[in-house]
Amino acid sequence: MNQVRVRYAPSPTGFAHIGNIRTAMYDWLLRKHFGGSFILRIEDTDQARLVPGALEEIMESLRWLGMQWDEGPEVGGPHEPYFQSQRLDLYKEAASKLIKNGSAYYCFCTPDRLAEMRKNQEAEKKPTGYDRKCYLLSKEEINQNIENGVPYVIRFKVPDSGTTVFTDAVRGEITFENKLLDDFVILKSDGYPTYHFASVIDDHYMEITHVIRGEEWISSTPKHMLLYESMGWNPPVWVHPPLILGTDKSKLSKRHGAVRFLDYRDKGFLPEAMINFVALLGWSPGDDQELFTIDELINRFDISGIVNHPAVFDVSKLEWMNGVCIRNSEPDRIIDLCIPFLKDAGLISDALNDNENQYVRTVIALVKEKLKTLAQVVDHTEFFFKNELKYDEKGVKKWLSKDYVPALISNVIKHLNDVIGFTAENVEEAVRIAGDELNISGGQVIHPIRMAVTGRTVGPGLFETMAVLGKERVIVRLKNTMNETADIIAD
Repeated sequence: MNQVRVRYAPSPTGFAHIGNIRTAMYDWLLRKHFGGSFILRIEDTDQARLVPGALEEIMESLRWLGMQWDEGPEVGGPHEPYFQSQRLDLYKEAASKLIKNGSAYYCFCTPDRLAEMRKNQEAEKKPTGYDRKCYLLSKEEINQNIENGVPYVIRFKVPDSGTTVFTDAVRGEITFENKLLDDFVILKSDGYPTYHFASVIDDHYMEITHVIRGEEWISSTPKHMLLYESMGWNPPVWVHPPLILGTDKSKLSKRHGAVRFLDYRDKGFLPEAMINFVALLGWSPGDDQELFTIDELINRFDISGIVNHPAVFDVSKLEWMNGVCIRNSEPDRIIDLCIPFLKDAGLISDALNDNENQYVRTVIALVKEKLKTLAQVVDHTEFFFKNELKYDEKGVKKWLSKDYVPALISNVIKHLNDVIGFTAENVEEAVRIAGDELNISGGQVIHPIRMAVTGRTVGPGLFETMAVLGKERVIVRLKNTMNETADIIAD
């Protein structure tokens, strides 16, 4: 464990999501903890299903999290190339070796013939699998087919009996009956390898020490063990973290949060919150600690902490963690990250003068403690930037419809006009005096004035809010409130 070599090997047939980013994160944490290399390898052999832009987004996801790879695309390394589509000669050479030692064979069966075979097996209620028709071909028949250009695949010959046993670092020893395995294809008719074959060949030549991948790959591991054995190679350590489920314990789906990973960035989650949250989806530190810095995760991460029961993806917990990270972050960093959300919402312009910029920064700083995501800054600050308020209807009826409110607002305006230095302290003094003069105090003053100034029943501190809005805005809003809300009160 002094020098680990781990690989994240995504297929750019789709965009990165929580599941495969967790795999990359465990790879990266293991490498950072023990030293060694974190390798990014692109498994792009399924050319027909490649999604434009998927590779770039996968790499951008890693960069956003700060998980830079040591070897791979745009970085290089001693085992180039790191795209499987550029390593075809290596796979063909390995397949030839397996044919020569009797572990693999040519198969010339057409898709129609294979479909008919499976149909008959199902009709007879027999296990489906290749019937080894081509395994029985003579060398002469094989050579003749190849010379005639008959399309073929290369299949691995699974032993007829016995078992294949491997040790999973999470679940211990696992045994599979060989007779239940099919003679699987290792090289397709287009010359491209299957996932099973290419991953084993590449993991060996790239000297991978630990293969971390989802629980769903456990059933494929005996195939990989047989390939290692047939090639005369030592297998890596197998690590299969548990499934990730939704809060209802069903398979993770879009309604639970299984979206494009970078959507979390676009919704205003911080990278350190995502790392903290995702790391705990299948790994336990051994105690009740839930909040970690990245350095703490690196120091404490070990394979022994990976659990063997499903993890639950809970968006509310992620939002809580993100809120903590926002509050613990430097204010200027959060302000800088929030500004693009305000621009996208049309609340502020792309080009701000110095005064406008200072106002925006002061507004964001005021609501920072309330945010669970950066995107929420739009809703929390909208009333700071729009002259026309959206009044909360229930709040209007509860607070602005009271008989004493017109007199209260009028008296507050009178005292605010006299304020010199529109600070939160001075504003509070003026408002409370206005209420005391009418024998009104506490919430009976605060709530109606908050509604009149912001249109809302909740928000940051009232007097701090009024100070940021400024004297002119506050007085205009107080004067407009009764006219603006009269219709709602009447209903």
